[in-house]
Amino acid sequence: MSELIAKERDVVIPGEIIAKGMDYLPGINASRQGENIIANRTGLVEINGRVIKIIPLSGRYMPKEKDRVIGKIIDINLGGWRLDINSAYTAMLSMKEATSDFITKGADLTQYFDIGDYVITRITQVTSQKLVDVSMKGPGLGKLKNGRILSIKPNKVPRVIGKQGSMVNLIKEKTNCKIVVGQNGLVWIQGSPKDELKAVETIRMIEEKAHIPGLTDKIKEFLETNKQ
Repeated sequence: MSELIAKERDVVIPGEIIAKGMDYLPGINASRQGENIIANRTGLVEINGRVIKIIPLSGRYMPKEKDRVIGKIIDINLGGWRLDINSAYTAMLSMKEATSDFITKGADLTQYFDIGDYVITRITQVTSQKLVDVSMKGPGLGKLKNGRILSIKPNKVPRVIGKQGSMVNLIKEKTNCKIVVGQNGLVWIQGSPKDELKAVETIRMIEEKAHIPGLTDKIKEFLETNKQ
């Protein structure tokens, strides 16, 4: 008798049994061992009829409560806005968590945020089904205007921020840019075109050389010897 061990959208790791029995077939990033279908890499379970495949999570952000994240508005519904947060999961920004304004039923929500807008939010809840809720209620949260968005590997975020914000503050000071680093690996940079490019170059350098000791001194020297 066949049995599904993992559910649709569950996160599994290599070697984990996803299903038992011969009624299911292994798809991408899954394989059969005897009567079991196992995961070949960390990712999300996707079931299409009898075929089971794994959508890789490597390099993607896993949402955590209290994280500050940058999101892109990708959908608008009656209750609020759906955000792409650089993750396998999207996030929901409800009207009450977006603004203190009283919004009448059926109001045009694009007057607040439209599809394609970027916003800085904080994650308030991640359910066991990976439903993610975010809020704009708090200091430093809101719509991001102008500037550019840079995507980095989420596991490099702590290095870009530095201890107590030392690294990102150094970049801000030396490039005259406003910079917001989301825990989800999206970075907002606003300044003159030349200054933005210098900030991007610096952040890419940090991402590439994150493992090197004394990186802060190297970045400081780079910024001071490459003044525009």
